[in-house]
Amino acid sequence: MLVIAFMGIFLLIMGTITSYAFQQAKYGRALYGREQALTIAEAGLEYYRWFLAHNPNNLTNGTGQSGPYTYTVSDPEGGELGSAALSVAGNSQCGIIQSIDITSQGTSNTNLVFTRTLLARYMRQSVAAYSYLLNSNVWAGSDRAITGQYFSNGGIRMDGTNNSDVSSAKTTWVCNSSYGCSPTQSSAPGVVGSGSGSALWHSSAASIDFAGIATNLANLKTYAQTGGGLYFASSTGVVDSRGYHLIFKSNGTFDVRRVTSTTGIPSYNSQTGWTTGATEYSIIAGETLLGNYTIPSSCSLIFLEDRVWIEGVVKGKVTVVAATPSDTGTTIDVYLPNNITYAANDGTSGLTVMAERNVLIPLNVPDTMEIHGIFSAHSGRYGRNFYTNSSSYSSSQRVGSAWASYVLRSQLTTVGTVVSNARTGTSWICGSTTCSGFQTRIDAYDQLQATNPPPFTPSASTDYGFVLWREQ
Repeated sequence: MLVIAFMGIFLLIMGTITSYAFQQAKYGRALYGREQALTIAEAGLEYYRWFLAHNPNNLTNGTGQSGPYTYTVSDPEGGELGSAALSVAGNSQCGIIQSIDITSQGTSNTNLVFTRTLLARYMRQSVAAYSYLLNSNVWAGSDRAITGQYFSNGGIRMDGTNNSDVSSAKTTWVCNSSYGCSPTQSSAPGVVGSGSGSALWHSSAASIDFAGIATNLANLKTYAQTGGGLYFASSTGVVDSRGYHLIFKSNGTFDVRRVTSTTGIPSYNSQTGWTTGATEYSIIAGETLLGNYTIPSSCSLIFLEDRVWIEGVVKGKVTVVAATPSDTGTTIDVYLPNNITYAANDGTSGLTVMAERNVLIPLNVPDTMEIHGIFSAHSGRYGRNFYTNSSSYSSSQRVGSAWASYVLRSQLTTVGTVVSNARTGTSWICGSTTCSGFQTRIDAYDQLQATNPPPFTPSASTDYGFVLWREQ
């Protein structure tokens, strides 16, 4: 009896162990199948990326039929591993594909129960992935706090703080007193300065082709005219006294006011020098309401063939272009006279502004200013000119007592991206003190715009790839 009892206990224990082993083996096969399903889903994404590289903008896997489409994944030695079900959707504006979303559901033949689904967005990298993208030498002062990639094809003097890469295409450059280097450094490294983030500084980075960044403005004009966008022709009158004033509203509409007169003031910039006398006409003196418009959802593009002032609260995604592509004798500027914010900061709202020449912050702006958006100065510069009312300058160079209080401003917060062909700057130093512009500047790229920017936002690369990848 004792032997029988021990045999029973032994068989019970062995049965339990065997059952546990079988359960673990079953669990292991399920886990293996689940992980293999993820690999198969990835293979599906890679297949369609290859397909799009050879068949641009083909959303039907070459079948002409709606999906999903099945892609079989095989091991050359082990045979078929499983399959990926692919769903492909294009994101279009004005009838032009902006990006392509690919959903891949992977299933392993090892275990058909467990599936894994991946979503990827296929497009060219947007300039919105950067905080600043520049084509010339630049000086980032000690008051700067920069979040996001900072890149220039020229040399960079970095005295501010940065928490991401600061990259220059230059191996060496001449850093003189104009960039805070005294004495002149004739062979300064691509990135030089007293900033605290030097571990993230990179010289000799691959250059970025600004000719490729410059979107074809003539095409954008056509899209706005024929694709369902909004088009505004040039106003009548002298160029310096006219333009359009756009005031965005939180309900998804915007007012358009026709500028009829401006006030001229003197200013200085590093590219063209002094505009002595009343020769910078950036302050609106007179305007009339043209109308209130709704941002078109299927073609959120506004094209204006005149100077433009932009402010307000933007709801939804919209791109504003100011250019005269058929008039080579006129180049157009955009002015930012007031705050620009979003109705929601969850990625559903976004603004891209493209100027044929400059994007400028004029004299009469708020003391504490906040602007959200992607701002691209195609052939000119982004920044704020030098203004003064100091007796050290001639009367023709001073703004006058009526405007003197605007010369120096407290803080500028920029959430988004600045793209500038020429040297950018929003603060001016006299000796060692800020004497014009903003005393503190905070810059942060908008991560939510990087993978879903407003339509026709310029690209930083000619190569297509996945800018978004996540499991659903």
